[in-house]
Amino acid sequence: MMPSEIAVYGLGVMGRNIALNMADHGLRVAVYNRTSSITEDFVGELPTDSRITAHYSLEDLAAGLSSPRIIFLMTKAGGVVDRVVEGLLPHLDSGDIVIDAGNSHFRDSQRRWEDWRQRGIRFLGVGVSGGEEGARHGPSIMPGGDPEAWPVVRDILQRIAARTEDGASCCQWVGQGAAGHYVKMIHNGIEYGDMQLITEAWQLMRDGLGMPAAEIAATFAHWNQGVLASYLIEITAEILTVTEHDGSLRVNHILDTAGQKGTGRWTAIDALELGVPLTLIGEAVFARALSSMKAERVAAAAQLGSAKVTPASKRVIELDAIRDALYAAKIISYAQGFLQLREAAAEYDWQLAYGEIATLWRAGCIIRSRFLNDIRDAFERDPGLPSLLFDDFFASALRSAEPGWRSAVTLGVQSGIPLPAMGAALSFFDGYRSAVLPAGLLQAQRDYFGAHTYQRTDRDPEQRWHTRWTGDLSEEAIDD
Repeated sequence: MMPSEIAVYGLGVMGRNIALNMADHGLRVAVYNRTSSITEDFVGELPTDSRITAHYSLEDLAAGLSSPRIIFLMTKAGGVVDRVVEGLLPHLDSGDIVIDAGNSHFRDSQRRWEDWRQRGIRFLGVGVSGGEEGARHGPSIMPGGDPEAWPVVRDILQRIAARTEDGASCCQWVGQGAAGHYVKMIHNGIEYGDMQLITEAWQLMRDGLGMPAAEIAATFAHWNQGVLASYLIEITAEILTVTEHDGSLRVNHILDTAGQKGTGRWTAIDALELGVPLTLIGEAVFARALSSMKAERVAAAAQLGSAKVTPASKRVIELDAIRDALYAAKIISYAQGFLQLREAAAEYDWQLAYGEIATLWRAGCIIRSRFLNDIRDAFERDPGLPSLLFDDFFASALRSAEPGWRSAVTLGVQSGIPLPAMGAALSFFDGYRSAVLPAGLLQAQRDYFGAHTYQRTDRDPEQRWHTRWTGDLSEEAIDD
């Protein structure tokens, strides 16, 4: 029997589908799961001519691979990854490649890359997005880690990855160390933002305009034919057509407490550490936290009252405003995400290709959308673009959408409908384009109570000053 070209360790739904995807693309695949019965059940369903081979011990798995061995881990993130690799190490040789394709925190991936290369193992931290369907038929793949390992696995990973309509592979090298998992983290943060924006648009239509469910579903389906075309808009339109036996909308029976696995929170935490104003995604994370306070919210609704419905006669005007608000806020969300990528590249010494990252997300992943073509084009026009908001296309789009955006946020405020993401995006937009912000007063306050000093607009910007606020109000220059 010929040795396998790659091993998949971990046969949950994602692992099984990745293995099948690899086999479909002509690869000889070894599979292993710690629970042998899971392996048995999986291979028992395969045809006799399958290119997938089962293994029931780590020694046997390693022996069944060609050199250098390539092991694709589809395990839970965290300490499990370290324990799995520690178990594999006695059976590996210097130069073998371990690919962590789980949702690992980027700092864990950085540590593993630095540690395992000292032991001769070439580590790749690879972000994979697309869920079960993507794993089976072509996900977005974001590889980072050991640059020397990339040429060895490139053909394999690009074979199984999604492709855009113009044939571009949604798998390209991101950068060394933890870059791959970092880009996947930003993807997931943006995903949080997209989902929150869509739910806010839904609530504006349902509660603010009093629209029937079928009309809302048709509106999302219509929007999916234009600038908002995306996987998440598409599935939202489908979800909103599913009813119960009594004709009621199924989504209205789903408990309104949103779960989260942590990647959105990681994105927001790292933004705080980098000093990036990731306001929309941060609010999307907090909105999920607020949703979990179900009992408290029910009690507060009884105590404080709930939203009122806007007269239906305003629907046509307000629908256009909601569409514009959703589009404009989406632009802000992605602009903030790419701002964070820029700061991370400087902080962690990565050479990130922002246009290629947009291409990675154009197919296969959860945030895939027509919109990402525009982001790719913006960075092709100017690879050094400081922000998407400086690109003429996006600047023009925001100017066109601004009146409707403000109208939609006003509708939410007047109707008592929370719009944390749309509202945060509008505040960022207003702040980002303000040549003067009220932070001068804030600096004076800091200097008043803590002598933190300040700079002046009419003097050397490098010089710092302090006022004796509780004394004679005199001002003195402060040397570093």
